[in-house]
Amino acid sequence: MFIGGCLKMLTVANISLVKEKHILKNVSFELACGEILVLLGPSGAGKTSLLRCLNRLDSLDSGNVFLDGTDTRAFPITELRRRIGLIFQAPALIPDTVKKNVCVGPRLAGKNISDEVCQSLLSRVGLESEYCGRNVETLSLGERQRVALAQVLANEPDILLLDEPTSALDPTAILVVETLIQSLHNKLNTAMVLVTHNLEQAKRFNARTLVLADGEVLAEGNICKLMESNANPKLIQFFEGRMESNELKGS
Repeated sequence: MFIGGCLKMLTVANISLVKEKHILKNVSFELACGEILVLLGPSGAGKTSLLRCLNRLDSLDSGNVFLDGTDTRAFPITELRRRIGLIFQAPALIPDTVKKNVCVGPRLAGKNISDEVCQSLLSRVGLESEYCGRNVETLSLGERQRVALAQVLANEPDILLLDEPTSALDPTAILVVETLIQSLHNKLNTAMVLVTHNLEQAKRFNARTLVLADGEVLAEGNICKLMESNANPKLIQFFEGRMESNELKGS
Protein backbone atom coordinates (compact mmCIF):
# COMPACT_ATOMS: atom_id res chain seq x y z
CA MET A 1 0.00 0.00 0.00
CA PHE A 2 3.00 2.33 -0.34
CA ILE A 3 4.64 4.21 -3.23
CA GLY A 4 8.24 5.10 -2.48
CA GLY A 5 7.51 5.05 1.26
CA CYS A 6 4.30 7.09 0.97
CA LEU A 7 0.78 5.80 1.48
CA LYS A 8 -1.14 5.37 -1.76
CA MET A 9 -4.02 7.83 -1.93
CA LEU A 10 -5.55 6.55 -5.17
CA THR A 11 -5.23 3.31 -7.11
CA VAL A 12 -6.68 3.05 -10.62
CA ALA A 13 -6.81 -0.57 -11.76
CA ASN A 14 -7.47 -1.51 -15.39
CA ILE A 15 -10.39 0.87 -15.92
CA SER A 16 -12.27 1.02 -19.20
CA LEU A 17 -15.02 3.36 -20.37
CA VAL A 18 -17.12 2.75 -23.48
CA LYS A 19 -19.63 5.16 -24.98
CA GLU A 20 -20.00 5.19 -28.76
CA LYS A 21 -16.42 3.90 -28.80
CA HIS A 22 -13.73 2.97 -26.31
CA ILE A 23 -12.90 6.16 -24.40
CA LEU A 24 -10.55 4.52 -21.89
CA LYS A 25 -8.85 1.16 -22.34
CA ASN A 26 -7.39 -0.67 -19.33
CA VAL A 27 -5.87 2.42 -17.71
CA SER A 28 -3.90 1.84 -14.51
CA PHE A 29 -1.85 4.13 -12.28
CA GLU A 30 -1.31 5.09 -8.64
CA LEU A 31 -1.27 8.45 -6.87
CA ALA A 32 0.63 8.93 -3.63
CA CYS A 33 -0.42 11.26 -0.83
CA GLY A 34 0.82 14.79 -1.53
CA GLU A 35 1.83 13.98 -5.13
CA ILE A 36 1.13 16.00 -8.27
CA LEU A 37 0.43 13.81 -11.30
CA VAL A 38 0.13 15.42 -14.73
CA LEU A 39 -2.15 13.85 -17.37
CA LEU A 40 -0.90 14.84 -20.79
CA GLY A 41 -2.15 13.98 -24.25
CA PRO A 42 -3.76 15.25 -27.45
CA SER A 43 -7.43 16.29 -27.68
CA GLY A 44 -9.67 13.23 -27.56
CA ALA A 45 -7.12 11.17 -25.63
CA GLY A 46 -9.52 10.51 -22.74
CA LYS A 47 -8.01 12.85 -20.15
CA THR A 48 -11.24 14.55 -19.04
CA SER A 49 -13.15 11.26 -19.12
CA LEU A 50 -10.53 9.76 -16.82
CA LEU A 51 -11.03 12.54 -14.27
CA ARG A 52 -14.81 12.11 -14.46
CA CYS A 53 -14.41 8.42 -13.68
CA LEU A 54 -12.31 9.16 -10.61
CA ASN A 55 -15.19 10.86 -8.79
CA ARG A 56 -17.98 8.89 -10.52
CA LEU A 57 -19.33 11.54 -12.85
CA ASP A 58 -18.93 8.76 -15.41
CA SER A 59 -19.53 5.08 -14.57
CA LEU A 60 -16.84 2.55 -15.40
CA ASP A 61 -17.50 -0.33 -17.77
CA SER A 62 -14.73 -2.36 -16.16
CA GLY A 63 -11.93 -1.99 -13.64
CA ASN A 64 -11.79 -0.35 -10.23
CA VAL A 65 -10.78 2.91 -8.56
CA PHE A 66 -9.69 2.73 -4.92
CA LEU A 67 -9.43 5.64 -2.48
CA ASP A 68 -7.33 4.74 0.56
CA GLY A 69 -7.84 1.08 -0.35
CA THR A 70 -11.66 1.28 -0.59
CA ASP A 71 -13.49 0.97 -3.90
CA THR A 72 -14.93 4.41 -4.69
CA ARG A 73 -18.30 2.79 -5.48
CA ALA A 74 -18.61 2.01 -1.76
CA PHE A 75 -18.65 5.71 -0.81
CA PRO A 76 -21.82 7.83 -0.73
CA ILE A 77 -21.48 10.05 -3.78
CA THR A 78 -21.47 13.32 -1.78
CA GLU A 79 -18.66 12.04 0.45
CA LEU A 80 -16.62 10.85 -2.52
CA ARG A 81 -16.94 14.20 -4.31
CA ARG A 82 -16.00 16.01 -1.11
CA ARG A 83 -12.85 13.91 -0.79
CA ILE A 84 -12.04 14.02 -4.53
CA GLY A 85 -12.71 17.58 -5.68
CA LEU A 86 -12.94 18.43 -9.38
CA ILE A 87 -12.09 21.82 -10.90
CA PHE A 88 -13.61 22.07 -14.36
CA GLN A 89 -12.14 23.72 -17.44
CA ALA A 90 -14.87 26.39 -17.20
CA PRO A 91 -15.72 27.35 -13.59
CA ALA A 92 -19.02 25.74 -12.54
CA LEU A 93 -20.45 28.51 -10.33
CA ILE A 94 -23.98 29.50 -9.37
CA PRO A 95 -25.09 33.08 -10.31
CA ASP A 96 -24.81 34.45 -6.77
CA THR A 97 -22.24 35.89 -4.39
CA VAL A 98 -18.75 34.52 -4.01
CA LYS A 99 -19.56 33.45 -0.44
CA LYS A 100 -22.66 31.52 -1.55
CA ASN A 101 -20.48 29.65 -4.05
CA VAL A 102 -17.73 28.91 -1.54
CA CYS A 103 -20.37 27.57 0.91
CA VAL A 104 -22.06 25.15 -1.51
CA GLY A 105 -20.18 21.99 -0.47
CA PRO A 106 -20.20 22.51 3.30
CA ARG A 107 -23.93 23.39 3.21
CA LEU A 108 -24.68 20.09 1.50
CA ALA A 109 -22.92 18.47 4.47
CA GLY A 110 -25.01 20.53 6.92
CA LYS A 111 -22.23 22.95 7.83
CA ASN A 112 -22.13 26.75 7.79
CA ILE A 113 -19.14 28.83 6.79
CA SER A 114 -18.54 32.13 8.59
CA ASP A 115 -17.34 35.28 6.85
CA GLU A 116 -13.95 34.76 8.49
CA VAL A 117 -13.60 31.23 7.09
CA CYS A 118 -14.74 32.40 3.66
CA GLN A 119 -12.18 35.19 3.72
CA SER A 120 -9.47 32.73 4.77
CA LEU A 121 -10.33 30.43 1.85
CA LEU A 122 -10.29 33.36 -0.57
CA SER A 123 -6.92 34.43 0.82
CA ARG A 124 -5.56 30.97 0.00
CA VAL A 125 -6.47 31.48 -3.65
CA GLY A 126 -5.16 35.04 -3.81
CA LEU A 127 -8.42 36.99 -3.51
CA GLU A 128 -9.09 39.83 -1.04
CA SER A 129 -11.73 39.52 1.70
CA GLU A 130 -14.02 42.03 -0.04
CA TYR A 131 -14.69 39.45 -2.76
CA CYS A 132 -16.98 37.56 -0.33
CA GLY A 133 -19.93 39.82 -1.10
CA ARG A 134 -19.33 40.24 -4.83
CA ASN A 135 -21.47 38.50 -7.44
CA VAL A 136 -19.45 35.99 -9.45
CA GLU A 137 -20.89 37.40 -12.68
CA THR A 138 -18.85 40.59 -12.09
CA LEU A 139 -15.56 38.68 -11.95
CA SER A 140 -13.02 37.98 -14.65
CA LEU A 141 -12.59 34.39 -15.84
CA GLY A 142 -9.33 34.08 -13.90
CA GLU A 143 -11.03 35.32 -10.72
CA ARG A 144 -13.90 32.88 -11.24
CA GLN A 145 -11.43 30.03 -11.57
CA ARG A 146 -9.91 31.03 -8.23
CA VAL A 147 -13.39 31.12 -6.64
CA ALA A 148 -13.95 27.60 -8.02
CA LEU A 149 -10.72 26.53 -6.31
CA ALA A 150 -11.86 28.08 -3.01
CA GLN A 151 -15.22 26.31 -3.43
CA VAL A 152 -13.50 22.92 -3.66
CA LEU A 153 -11.00 23.71 -0.88
CA ALA A 154 -13.93 24.46 1.45
CA ASN A 155 -14.63 20.71 1.39
CA GLU A 156 -11.07 19.95 2.60
CA PRO A 157 -10.50 17.39 -0.18
CA ASP A 158 -7.88 14.65 -0.08
CA ILE A 159 -7.36 14.93 -3.85
CA LEU A 160 -7.78 17.81 -6.29
CA LEU A 161 -8.61 16.98 -9.92
CA LEU A 162 -7.83 19.90 -12.23
CA ASP A 163 -9.22 19.66 -15.76
CA GLU A 164 -7.18 22.06 -17.91
CA PRO A 165 -7.86 24.88 -15.39
CA THR A 166 -5.91 27.46 -17.42
CA SER A 167 -6.95 26.60 -21.00
CA ALA A 168 -9.36 29.55 -21.33
CA LEU A 169 -7.08 32.11 -19.67
CA ASP A 170 -4.70 34.68 -21.11
CA PRO A 171 -0.93 34.06 -20.72
CA THR A 172 -0.59 36.27 -17.63
CA ALA A 173 -3.55 34.64 -15.88
CA ILE A 174 -2.20 31.19 -16.80
CA LEU A 175 1.02 31.84 -14.88
CA VAL A 176 -0.93 33.30 -11.93
CA VAL A 177 -3.13 30.19 -11.64
CA GLU A 178 -0.15 27.83 -12.12
CA THR A 179 1.71 29.61 -9.31
CA LEU A 180 -1.42 29.40 -7.15
CA ILE A 181 -1.74 25.64 -7.74
CA GLN A 182 1.92 25.11 -6.84
CA SER A 183 1.53 27.29 -3.74
CA LEU A 184 -1.59 25.41 -2.60
CA HIS A 185 0.23 22.12 -3.09
CA ASN A 186 3.21 23.33 -1.05
CA LYS A 187 1.04 24.64 1.80
CA LEU A 188 -1.63 21.92 1.97
CA ASN A 189 0.27 18.90 0.58
CA THR A 190 -2.93 17.89 -1.24
CA ALA A 191 -2.58 15.19 -3.87
CA MET A 192 -3.41 16.57 -7.32
CA VAL A 193 -4.11 15.27 -10.81
CA LEU A 194 -3.63 18.02 -13.41
CA VAL A 195 -4.90 17.55 -16.97
CA THR A 196 -3.25 19.53 -19.74
CA HIS A 197 -2.42 19.22 -23.43
CA ASN A 198 0.17 21.99 -23.09
CA LEU A 199 3.73 20.64 -23.13
CA GLU A 200 5.23 23.85 -21.76
CA GLN A 201 2.81 23.79 -18.82
CA ALA A 202 3.65 20.15 -18.11
CA LYS A 203 7.36 21.04 -18.16
CA ARG A 204 6.81 23.91 -15.70
CA PHE A 205 5.20 21.51 -13.21
CA ASN A 206 8.02 19.01 -13.86
CA ALA A 207 6.06 16.20 -12.15
CA ARG A 208 5.42 12.54 -12.80
CA THR A 209 3.44 12.47 -16.02
CA LEU A 210 1.04 10.04 -17.63
CA VAL A 211 0.76 10.46 -21.41
CA LEU A 212 -2.59 9.27 -22.78
CA ALA A 213 -3.37 8.57 -26.43
CA ASP A 214 -6.65 7.14 -27.73
CA GLY A 215 -7.70 6.14 -24.21
CA GLU A 216 -4.54 4.21 -23.38
CA VAL A 217 -1.44 4.98 -21.31
CA LEU A 218 1.28 5.64 -23.85
CA ALA A 219 4.05 6.41 -21.37
CA GLU A 220 4.67 7.31 -17.72
CA GLY A 221 7.54 9.14 -16.04
CA ASN A 222 9.11 12.55 -15.52
CA ILE A 223 8.08 14.83 -18.38
CA CYS A 224 11.60 16.01 -19.17
CA LYS A 225 12.95 12.45 -19.30
CA LEU A 226 10.05 11.34 -21.46
CA MET A 227 10.79 14.13 -23.92
CA GLU A 228 14.43 13.06 -24.11
CA SER A 229 13.51 9.42 -24.81
CA ASN A 230 13.48 8.09 -28.37
CA ALA A 231 12.33 4.55 -27.56
CA ASN A 232 8.64 5.00 -28.39
CA PRO A 233 7.76 6.20 -31.93
CA LYS A 234 4.21 7.20 -30.92
CA LEU A 235 5.55 9.27 -28.04
CA ILE A 236 7.94 11.03 -30.41
CA GLN A 237 5.00 11.77 -32.74
CA PHE A 238 3.08 13.32 -29.85
CA PHE A 239 5.94 15.52 -28.69
CA GLU A 240 6.51 16.66 -32.27
CA GLY A 241 2.80 17.46 -32.74
CA ARG A 242 2.29 14.77 -35.37
CA MET A 243 -0.13 12.52 -33.47
CA GLU A 244 -3.81 12.41 -34.44
CA SER A 245 -6.32 11.12 -31.90
CA ASN A 246 -9.22 8.91 -32.92
CA GLU A 247 -11.48 11.89 -32.24
CA LEU A 248 -9.65 13.97 -34.82
CA LYS A 249 -9.63 11.09 -37.30
CA GLY A 250 -13.39 10.69 -36.83
CA SER A 251 -13.25 7.04 -35.85
